[in-house]
Amino acid sequence: MAHSPIQIISRWPSAAAAALVLMLSLGTLGAVAWRAEWGSGLASSDWAAIRFTILQAFLSAVISVIVAIPVARALARRRFVGRQVLITLLGAPFLLPVIVAVLGLLAVFGRGGIFNDGLAILGFEPISIFGIHGVILAHVFFNLPLAIRFILQGWLSIPAERFRLAATLNVPIGRLLEWPMLRAVVPSTFLVVFLICLTSFAVALTMGGGPRATTVELAIYQALRFDFDLGRAALLACIQFALCIGAALLAWRATGNDPMGSGLDRIVQRWDLGRSTVDYGMIGIAALFLLVPLGMVVINGLPGMFDLPETIWMAALRSVLVALGSASLCIIMSLALALRGGALVAVIGVLPLAASGLVVGTGAFLLVFPFVRPSDVALIITMLVNATLALPFALRSIAPAVAQVSADYGRLATSLDMRGWTWVRLIVLSRIRRPLGFAAGIAVALSMGDLGVIALFAGQAEETLPLAMYRLMGSYQMDAAASAALVLLTISLLLFWICDQGGRTDADM
Repeated sequence: MAHSPIQIISRWPSAAAAALVLMLSLGTLGAVAWRAEWGSGLASSDWAAIRFTILQAFLSAVISVIVAIPVARALARRRFVGRQVLITLLGAPFLLPVIVAVLGLLAVFGRGGIFNDGLAILGFEPISIFGIHGVILAHVFFNLPLAIRFILQGWLSIPAERFRLAATLNVPIGRLLEWPMLRAVVPSTFLVVFLICLTSFAVALTMGGGPRATTVELAIYQALRFDFDLGRAALLACIQFALCIGAALLAWRATGNDPMGSGLDRIVQRWDLGRSTVDYGMIGIAALFLLVPLGMVVINGLPGMFDLPETIWMAALRSVLVALGSASLCIIMSLALALRGGALVAVIGVLPLAASGLVVGTGAFLLVFPFVRPSDVALIITMLVNATLALPFALRSIAPAVAQVSADYGRLATSLDMRGWTWVRLIVLSRIRRPLGFAAGIAVALSMGDLGVIALFAGQAEETLPLAMYRLMGSYQMDAAASAALVLLTISLLLFWICDQGGRTDADM
């Protein structure tokens, strides 16, 4: 009798990967909880940070989803030249370093941005982007594309047979088809965006504008870097983890399925197109909102790109090395967990979603502080934490492909006594190149843009490019920061492209 595909490989790689994930999530949380000052309570400023964190996340998620619905509907109903390219570009903000996109938003909506220049021409007073409205604007910029992609997928999943039935019965498509789909998709989309906004650090750091716009993550950073109050930082980190767990559980419970059945994968034909002006108007506004800030990064950064000081290029080199190491470790852990499979592995794989980078970084800080200077291990800890935080995204890409290979070839491999590394090298790796390359690209891009963990540990000699950019912005060297942003943008997209294209090769067996 053939064995299960899981038994083809040894269990120790997956056990080692699971142990590392648990140590960097629950282990760091334990270190945080141990140092938390449970009896001292929270100051009024801490409660204000908690309220602001929940408020901005809620408003950001509401606006992102409300705007995403008509844009996704327009993309689902219309066919035009470049549509697929535009849909692909809608995923760009998720891959971009946060600090780069923030600089692009400042170039458009900042005091000297083109939006305020337009207001001045019309005779209006300039507006300030800093504060809660700036934080919400940045979060909508990052999460609107994600919400559009989720909701668009819901629209595209409605089978063509349902539209044919609705046309035959002459009933409203919105009530019969679209509303049930939205009830299944929108709640989970809202909660995913809400969870992402809860753990935002770089946005609040650069766009907050003062104590009234401080998030819990920013309060943790201030407690560590400026007050060196480990107990308060630990208590806030536990609260942040509890907020993330609550949002993650709500997102899991809110994930719904459309109960109307599947179709036969025919091409959808729509009879309810109506006037196209509104649809194309929504698509155009969304495209301008997402692409103009990125274009401003290129325009502002290009003139001084090759006049940057050597320290910026050294920071870029550190970022590349950390990103490559982080992506490699993330892929190794994801592959080990995917080969093991099972419900427990699935739980471990999504666990990092509940732990924000700053919470994990706080726990790591508390663990290493008694033994070594945090700056001495800044790059290593950053690499480990980034690999762990990218794991859910990489595992979601790799695990289904590995499961399919195991289902197709597992029994044959067992009958041939093909096990261990031989099975992985000859069969698995050759057939999962596409998802493996995409997962590596996601991991390397996320690590390149990290400004959470490194901000806790690094000194001048350990700074990465996002941290160097933030320090340039803090010293009002905006031209140099724009050029550094263009360097970071170029490197991030190039590394993602190399990884993604490297996986676009079919197995030659």
